[in-house]
Amino acid sequence: MVTNAYLHTDGPASLRLTALADGRLRVGVWDSHPRVPAPFGRSPHDRVPLAPVGADGGRGLRLVQEYADCWGGVALGDGPLDRRAGKLLWFETGR
Repeated sequence: MVTNAYLHTDGPASLRLTALADGRLRVGVWDSHPRVPAPFGRSPHDRVPLAPVGADGGRGLRLVQEYADCWGGVALGDGPLDRRAGKLLWFETGR
């Protein structure tokens, strides 16, 4: 998710790791682009397609979807001049 923020946005990004109860971990990534990608903007039953064989990329969000227990994403702010603009993507995983 951090790599996607770096590759697909022109602005700042941040990562937050939060230890939750029972050994769970929440990973959150904020960046300045408002588009929420799959799987974060879709139903948990929608699947991210497999990357083509031999492709250099395209596997990261599929791995998140496979290993996370839950995830979500939300567009923030009212536009590009709003300092809160961008999106927040997160996922949680257990032990």
